[in-house]
Amino acid sequence: MKSRPAFVAAAYLFATFFGIGSAGAEIRLPNVLSSHAVLQRDTPIHVWGWSNPGETVTVHFHDQTRSASASSLGLWSLWLMPELAGGPYTLTAQGNAEGDSGNGAGVTRSDILVGDVWLASGQSNMEMPLNGFPGSAVLKNADQEIAQANLPTVRLLRIEKNSSDYPLDDVPATWTECTPQTAAQFSAVAYFFGREINTREHVPIGLIDSTWGGTPVDSWISMDTLGSDAGFMPAFASWAKFSDSLSTSNIIIANEKREDEAAAKAHQPVRKHDWHPAAPAWKPAGLYNAMIAPATPYTIKGVIWYQGEANTGPERAPMYAKLFPALIADWRRQWKEGNFPFLFVQISNFSSPNEDWGTVRDAQRRTLAVTNTAMAVTLDIGTADNVHPPDKQTVGARLALGARALVYGEPQLTYSGPLFRTVTTEGAALRVWFDSAKNGLVSHGPRLEGFEIAGADGKFVPATARIDGSTVIVEARGVSQPKAVRYGWASFTNANLFNKENLPASTFTSE
Repeated sequence: MKSRPAFVAAAYLFATFFGIGSAGAEIRLPNVLSSHAVLQRDTPIHVWGWSNPGETVTVHFHDQTRSASASSLGLWSLWLMPELAGGPYTLTAQGNAEGDSGNGAGVTRSDILVGDVWLASGQSNMEMPLNGFPGSAVLKNADQEIAQANLPTVRLLRIEKNSSDYPLDDVPATWTECTPQTAAQFSAVAYFFGREINTREHVPIGLIDSTWGGTPVDSWISMDTLGSDAGFMPAFASWAKFSDSLSTSNIIIANEKREDEAAAKAHQPVRKHDWHPAAPAWKPAGLYNAMIAPATPYTIKGVIWYQGEANTGPERAPMYAKLFPALIADWRRQWKEGNFPFLFVQISNFSSPNEDWGTVRDAQRRTLAVTNTAMAVTLDIGTADNVHPPDKQTVGARLALGARALVYGEPQLTYSGPLFRTVTTEGAALRVWFDSAKNGLVSHGPRLEGFEIAGADGKFVPATARIDGSTVIVEARGVSQPKAVRYGWASFTNANLFNKENLPASTFTSE
């Protein structure tokens, strides 16, 4: 059973004592249980909130009625029986103070649907809304997509950017219907994913957008997990180094602001400045505390995730193979729902020669060893000069393929591009074997690109490659005894291997 941590209860007591929060007899529900919400179908439904200490709270939903007594801190929690997809319904929570035969305060939530709830999280490529990022990223067919975003049985909850030193128990945001106005500001990847599932499965879909551009993975992991293993100490070292540079960074940002103001006053074009990360967003566990923890009592179907670009720096990239699986395990532990589906996007194609995109992509591929996960590869839709590719439709569709196979009863569906299985030696060549290639492999282009080979010295050099059924033969002049092969390793790569289902192969190294 889910429960709030003891320190959250203590925080509530502090708030009540000092006259803030939910003092008095008022019944309060968290904002994630607002009107227009979607509750998760086919599983017990958690309803919780705040009231007077000791007060009996009765909840009515659809044809169910349940009661619970608030703790001495005014916290109450109850579970409703599973519901089939449907609605709209009304949810009410009515209080009755202990020892008082009269009715206490109550609260009503209307237009609630029952369906599937998916949490979308990560950095800017998940954050990028249908109307794009002004001046830097435009969505493909944006105007048309926004105009068509009238989906009555899709609901949206967009959590505001925030960082905290401790886990919060609520967010300011509330659920909205999916309209052109609300969808325009919502995660494009999440919207396209949700639209696909809603259309195919004919069930209401709730999408929670909890994203912040330019953020590292360790900001999204709880302190419970980060503090549990000394192997995570480099994340704190990176934060300490970043913190030391903040005073200089703030001076630079202030100077750039003055430059922009002077240029605008002189009616001159504003000079493009380097990107600067938001300091609070890089604090270990900060985003988990403020943007994930408040949603953990809310039952979900699964997670879609798109992040990793902020971890491609030479110091951070080697840690991703440890941190990313830790995030998945952490969230599953916090939600207490078992190994719910976790679908993620491998970072795309972008020219960033001083950063280690290959290592992060390969770490994401290796994370498929974690149960109930799927990965959408996007090497073929990346752009060399913009870290935010405009084609978010394809990203959402590939995530939806993973959901269809893992969640929605299509296990025979090919939902992944070719995935490295093993490599065998054939004289001076290597034969690479792939999963998700049972119908064969193809190259998009006159020749197969993106393969490199290394001999005993461990130095990778460009290789020639050719397809042989469901395998690839790789060799390189001057490497007579090859020891390792890798593919799609550069930050921007011309890699062009696909399976017959037109899904691209993942970056990999055989090392």
